[in-house]
Amino acid sequence: MSKGRSRHGIPGGIPGGQANMLKQIQKMQQDMATAQEQLAEETVEVSVGGAAVTIVITGHQRVRSITINPEAVDTQDPEWLADLQDLLVAAINQAIEKSQTMAAQRMEQASGGLAGMDLGSLLGGL
Repeated sequence: MSKGRSRHGIPGGIPGGQANMLKQIQKMQQDMATAQEQLAEETVEVSVGGAAVTIVITGHQRVRSITINPEAVDTQDPEWLADLQDLLVAAINQAIEKSQTMAAQRMEQASGGLAGMDLGSLLGGL
């Protein structure tokens, strides 16, 4: 047996099955990093109040824009400001939820369903 090789012929003494698992984990890490980068640019849009308020938010929960339809705001109504504030809160919360769902789906896809699992138990304590 040559120096630095295991009896299985894998450098560093890692048995073949574990070496393959390590390669899969490294690929998953790369895929997850790529997905994280893409989420910074990917957006979702949410409208509330009959499109009175529209929010665009990234997969990293960064608000890109808030649009208020002036035709939907009745400034003659004494409650208009409170109504607008309520619509903004609702729109922002819905946008965050939608963005989080999108991010979770992307990370699930990138991890091949392993996101959140205990990889230590899968690797047999490597």
